[in-house]
Amino acid sequence: MKNIYSLIAKDIDGKERAMSEFAGKVLLIVNVASNCSWTPQYKNVQTMYTRNKDRGFEVLAFPTGSFGRQEPGTDAEIKNFCSLTYGVSFPMFSKISVKGKDIHPVFAFLTEKESDPEFAGKITDNFNKFLVNRKGAVVARFESKDDPLGDKIPRLVGQALDR
Repeated sequence: MKNIYSLIAKDIDGKERAMSEFAGKVLLIVNVASNCSWTPQYKNVQTMYTRNKDRGFEVLAFPTGSFGRQEPGTDAEIKNFCSLTYGVSFPMFSKISVKGKDIHPVFAFLTEKESDPEFAGKITDNFNKFLVNRKGAVVARFESKDDPLGDKIPRLVGQALDR
């Protein structure tokens, strides 16, 4: 069975990046959009990243137009918006699909029972979040409503970082 580190994705600048470059780090993988009710979460995701990046934490953000076309921009427009509006400095990837026939392999891995038996299931909206431990296993999943600076996410990120 493949693991998350066997996958490749294009970053927001169009460069192919192997997920293996993040091996040994704790990852929060998030599907994002610039024009939805959850978009302000970029601020708290960035804060969480800033607080934890020196401990081996990475946020991997994947823009998507899969929900009501709430991400209408090009990769360049998305990058500009995120940088100027929220000061985003974590890795961002090229706009993808997170559901349906054209689902990106990273999100197929995260949502299929075969590769993620405990946390599998369709992406329900923008800003669904997956926590991946240092060994590449999904250890938690959070819904859009789960605040990156609320009680649950920071506690579980901290536990993953301490292992």
